[in-house]
Amino acid sequence: MNADDREAGPRSLVTGATGYIGGRLVPELLAAGHRVRCLARSPGKLRDHPWAGEVEVVRGDVTDEASVAAAMRDVDVAYYLVHALGTGKGFEDTDRRAARIFAAAARAAGVRRVVYLGGLTPAGIPETELSPHLRSRAEVGHILLDSGVPTTVLRAAVILGSGSASFEMLRYLTERLPVMVTPSWVHTRIQPVAVRDVLRALVGSAEMPREVSRAFDLGGPEVLTYRDMMVRYARIAGLGRRFVVPVPVLTPGLSSHWVGLVTPVPASIARPLAESLRHEVVCREHDIARYVPDPPGHPLGFDEAVRLALQRVRDAQVTTRWSNAAVPGAPSDPLPTDPDWAGGSLYTDRREMLVPATPEALWRVIEGIGGENGWYSFPLAWAARGWLDRLVGGVGLRRGRRDAHRLRVGDSLDFWRVEEIEPGRLLRLRAEMRLPGLAWLEMYAERDGDGRTRYRQRALFHPRGLLGHAYWWGVSPFHALVFGGMARNIARAAAADRAPSVPATERTS
Repeated sequence: MNADDREAGPRSLVTGATGYIGGRLVPELLAAGHRVRCLARSPGKLRDHPWAGEVEVVRGDVTDEASVAAAMRDVDVAYYLVHALGTGKGFEDTDRRAARIFAAAARAAGVRRVVYLGGLTPAGIPETELSPHLRSRAEVGHILLDSGVPTTVLRAAVILGSGSASFEMLRYLTERLPVMVTPSWVHTRIQPVAVRDVLRALVGSAEMPREVSRAFDLGGPEVLTYRDMMVRYARIAGLGRRFVVPVPVLTPGLSSHWVGLVTPVPASIARPLAESLRHEVVCREHDIARYVPDPPGHPLGFDEAVRLALQRVRDAQVTTRWSNAAVPGAPSDPLPTDPDWAGGSLYTDRREMLVPATPEALWRVIEGIGGENGWYSFPLAWAARGWLDRLVGGVGLRRGRRDAHRLRVGDSLDFWRVEEIEPGRLLRLRAEMRLPGLAWLEMYAERDGDGRTRYRQRALFHPRGLLGHAYWWGVSPFHALVFGGMARNIARAAAADRAPSVPATERTS
């Protein structure tokens, strides 16, 4: 499609473009001829997406009236794809306020349609009795439908796609536990839907007739229990037989911690997912097909959706993950700069060394850090820090990587997030574990004045209060093992131009 064709298409505003669904919807809209504008709190997180140069990105937040109003100017279709999932107390008020701001701005700007992706609610259960997160999603749908702007509310239960939280939960539970003691909700009937069908419905909803303003259920062709899904996943993935033993004593709270223990999905996100499975979530209609017709072979069945997702994972082609969205409450302060930073105490651990390798070889090791490759030092210390983070409600160390070889700004990387990347030279990570302060880790691949390759590593910590200072001095005795060993093993891996075969005491976990 050439630029003139795209210019003639509808202008669509996408909120949540840094998230799992939003990051996949943008290229689908572009392919359908839309002119896309993205509203993002941190526009830099979209910089490295393949489609970044084809969209307009504006800075703003859905809770800020001025930025939402500015983003709505000249918009034809506005996609609302944000949820306060896992944000802690007060999230319902945040969701409610944001939805009202969005609805009012869409009405004032003359937007011709709002499209919202929410959650499928169980039949016959009053909304007041639903889980808080499912109740909030339903309320957001009502607010948007009452906006005076024609609105499409799409309601989906379990979304199956590479990198989705629901798929990752299913995948890790099934792969890691041949015998599973599970919550009673494994017998709840669910109607999962493939992410491809969700995206197709989202794109197609933009062209609905103006007189259509309602909610639509989205689901695949099969109704399954969670146990059925685990057994069938095991067969598709070539695993041995799985034994599932449900017990009634695992409450949603306890089962979310159980999910957090076994999978990379932290309890803060696992809990609303588990709570939504307490009630049967089955579609009551498939009216969406009247306006977005199903092509042959769609909606995809469970087995095909899982096969496609697994193939994406195995081919390292996971375009977005559940962890794409920033952790609620994660720090957003600017990086302290030397020497003119005047923000208070700043602790720094610096390491540097010459490396008998090319800068390109060193960079490959740096960019490949984390996930299955580990952190090149004292794995017990990294694992212990990850478990501690999980215990206090953090994300832990097991979010892994979206791609085994390439990173982009905004990617989650275990309990870090990529804040800056200069290909071939700099990788800067911002900590998202629970800390009494702000922390960054920087790694550089450089060539010095004599043409030699130099590795530089810098860990920075800006303490918050007395506890922050105590934390730094409490862990500083381990820095030689953790940060020193990390620098040595990264240099060693680069010299070998491969991941190092480190001694057992420093082997990555």
